[in-house]
Amino acid sequence: MDQMAIADRRNLRRKLSFWRVVALVFLVGIGFALYRTFGEGAGSAAPHVARVQISGMITDDKELLERLERIAESDRVKALVVSISSPGGTTYGGERIFKAIRKVAEKKPVVSDIRTLAASAGYMIATAGDQVIAGESSITGSIGVIFQYPQVDEVMKKVGISLEEIKSAPLKAEPSPFHPASEEAKTMIRNMVMDSYAWFVDLVADRRKLPREEVLKLADGAIFTGRQALAAKLVDKLGGDEDIRVYLESRGVSKDLPVVDWKEQNSSSSFWLASMLTQLVKQTGLGEAIAPDMLRVFGADKLFLDGLVSVWQVGRG
Repeated sequence: MDQMAIADRRNLRRKLSFWRVVALVFLVGIGFALYRTFGEGAGSAAPHVARVQISGMITDDKELLERLERIAESDRVKALVVSISSPGGTTYGGERIFKAIRKVAEKKPVVSDIRTLAASAGYMIATAGDQVIAGESSITGSIGVIFQYPQVDEVMKKVGISLEEIKSAPLKAEPSPFHPASEEAKTMIRNMVMDSYAWFVDLVADRRKLPREEVLKLADGAIFTGRQALAAKLVDKLGGDEDIRVYLESRGVSKDLPVVDWKEQNSSSSFWLASMLTQLVKQTGLGEAIAPDMLRVFGADKLFLDGLVSVWQVGRG
């Protein structure tokens, strides 16, 4: 093959590489445009019922609070289902989420869906719903507050370590893990716990329309099955998805509306967009044409963290 032919082939390869990259950039632009249109998930541009899942330990979750605020403000969302599977967490975290859900309820119907477990702060959040639905064997309740701290005083003595301290007042930095708490420190913590407990009891009494004395009998930290909770009026109904839709229909929300999961953005959006782009690339035949080495040159392998690269690796499997 003469030099002219070799040069022509190289020029052709450069041109093909250029247009392949242009096509990739174009697909990325389409992806971002679609994501901005559909927001939290496919179909959310149309009227729908939003669903938020709260699981694991409950904390002061800023992202979740912002998500609930967007749900409250969205005209596309006609109702909210809060699906709960949590053993509880911080009282303050539960309080913040409870209040955020009530703000949603001021504008649209809210159903609390107690799944496997919604105890302590998990149950606190569940009471924010206009309707609380649980499974027959769901675990709920545990109305109460606890404050725990470790005690390493004896261990330090055994290894020959002591801690000296100078503080402005006897109750500063109490209780301490480095020495047994004084009676004054125990009283201080107990008063704090009981004040939070009283707030929790009042909240349940108000939301469940129960006499405070009746709630106090239930608020000894005990847990209940869904059946027991229904008998104690801590939940409104036993059931599942169909019962949720029946209740929402009674509130004027059509059963034909789709249920859309509003997921945590930083855990779902990049993967959703990456998956969509993967399908587009496959449909256009660019999957084989765009070499991984070329993507690394242009930085595209970092564009969606590991999401798109993982999909491609599985596809090559």
